[in-house]
Amino acid sequence: MKRPTIFLKILLGAVVLGTAPASAQSFQTYHCADGTEFIVAFYPYDSRAYVQIDGREITLPRRLTLSGTRYSGEDVTLKMTRAGATTIRHAKRREAVCVSH
Repeated sequence: MKRPTIFLKILLGAVVLGTAPASAQSFQTYHCADGTEFIVAFYPYDSRAYVQIDGREITLPRRLTLSGTRYSGEDVTLKMTRAGATTIRHAKRREAVCVSH
């Protein structure tokens, strides 16, 4: 009788642990030199960036790059360098330097 109880506890623990990362997301608000403001969210189990900009919500897949990280989709490109610089290009505007707040 003890084995099923232990098994159920392990199974329940796996289910609980499987849902825990959803609460570990990271949100950042950015303000850019051209006046653009946007919010970006990252989730530990997902390689995409979730961006809210110009009243839209956009999911940006991660793209290959040699330095830093680049996310791109639709008409938005978000770049984050290893040195900590962040830029965004959207709606056919020029690339703008941004800082998080």
